[in-house]
Amino acid sequence: MGIWILNESLSVLLVLLWFGINFYLFTDTFFWYESEDAYLYTRVMLGSALAWARASATCLNFNCLLILLPVSRNLISFLRGSFCRRTILRRQLDKNITFHKIIAYGVAVNATIHIIAHLVNIELFHLSHSKQAGDLRKKLSGIGGNPNESYLNPIRSYDTRNIESHLIRGQTNQSLLVHNVSYCKDHYWEWERSAQCPLPQFSGNGPSAWKWVLGPVILHICERMIRLWRFQQEVVVTKVVSHASGVLELQLKKRGFKMEPGQYIFLQCPAISQLEWHPFTLTSAPEDDFFSVHIRSVGNWTEAIFRTFGAHEKTYKEPWKLPRLAVDGPLGAAVTDVFQYPISVCIAAGIGVTPFASILKSIWYKNCNQNAQLRVEKVYFYWICRDPSAFEWFADLLCLLEAQMAKKGKAYFLSYHIFLTDWDESQATHIALHYEKKVDVITGLRQKTFYGRPNWDTEFKQIAENHPGNRIGVFFCGSKTLSRNLQKMCSRYSSTDPRGIQFYYNKESF
Repeated sequence: MGIWILNESLSVLLVLLWFGINFYLFTDTFFWYESEDAYLYTRVMLGSALAWARASATCLNFNCLLILLPVSRNLISFLRGSFCRRTILRRQLDKNITFHKIIAYGVAVNATIHIIAHLVNIELFHLSHSKQAGDLRKKLSGIGGNPNESYLNPIRSYDTRNIESHLIRGQTNQSLLVHNVSYCKDHYWEWERSAQCPLPQFSGNGPSAWKWVLGPVILHICERMIRLWRFQQEVVVTKVVSHASGVLELQLKKRGFKMEPGQYIFLQCPAISQLEWHPFTLTSAPEDDFFSVHIRSVGNWTEAIFRTFGAHEKTYKEPWKLPRLAVDGPLGAAVTDVFQYPISVCIAAGIGVTPFASILKSIWYKNCNQNAQLRVEKVYFYWICRDPSAFEWFADLLCLLEAQMAKKGKAYFLSYHIFLTDWDESQATHIALHYEKKVDVITGLRQKTFYGRPNWDTEFKQIAENHPGNRIGVFFCGSKTLSRNLQKMCSRYSSTDPRGIQFYYNKESF
């Protein structure tokens, strides 16, 4: 736990800051309504339910101010590329969905308190007319029935159909000057008959929630306008490839499109749905003259994409006959920081390999370019997959990279480990017969495929021994279960000494 806090210190501080601000706003508002003279008569009727309702409302406004910021993707991408260039700051931006959920919990908790408190308030207002209510509560409930009187209790008679406005009301400043609540609350029978205790006047505060949410709503509208502008831009489909593993590759072009390795886009196909946008990681490199995505058929929308682009027909289609696509992006993601660490560990599960395709392609291009400088010194790549055919579209890239690294004497630079978790008896026999071959029978790579699941304790221990005292970035795209396990491994094998080895966990999230 201590190592996790050390590695995630800034995230912990941000959450504590958020909690501290909520705590301050709640307690400050609560005690203000519990002690302010303007609400003394309101407290007589409602007790502490008044303070609970108003304190939770203040925190609700604060969290509504924040909740849209973590999902403003264009803002986050802008910050990643401008103000937040340091890795520690960029990692916080990559946790945007987590912060969004935490804020949502804050909204839910405060909204629940606010609703319950107001339900109690309404019941207390109603009970103020009963025989059990004290004389002062009855007196306060009766105010407002005559001209030139302002009510405190919104439920003023049994035929009240609705609450006109301002459920919570307090004494006006002008009334406080002439009506001393400290004296008059104990002499309510003298009201109207004594110059010292004129009838108190009440009013409600104007609406203020809009002031809190106006800025974020305008920002969200700007985000939608950017998406609408990008929707209007032409996207050219240059190539469609249907891979045997049930993966559709789309190669696209768009004027002014610039990307970084590991970024993602939102894709819309109006022929399928005018409203649905789906995130896909870019599998091309910035050095390519196109950008591409690999789409696996796993749901209604992706199956519709396969049908619309004729992936099952195996017949050539003229480009002008292909359906129109709209692209929003590119947008920043955690994987783009692979090049910011001296040692990077990339772990993919299933189709989660797509962001690393872009990374490895970019590494290949940079190694082809003699002038390119790479900060990263070593890359460990792990891919866990069930279906052997899923390796097909990715194996060519690994073969090219493997050959190039060997040619340049940098075979140590990339260490990759491919794990196949599902195979039948015939495949096992075939693998055993060809085990002595120099290349793997499934992938065609020199590195042999492993069968089963990796022992992460062994893998992390070996990496820690190979690179003592280094900062190691761990990047993952895949299931939540494996993500939690990897996060534990990062904490377990990180040193408590800041000068020792540190594993920094980064998960891809859209």
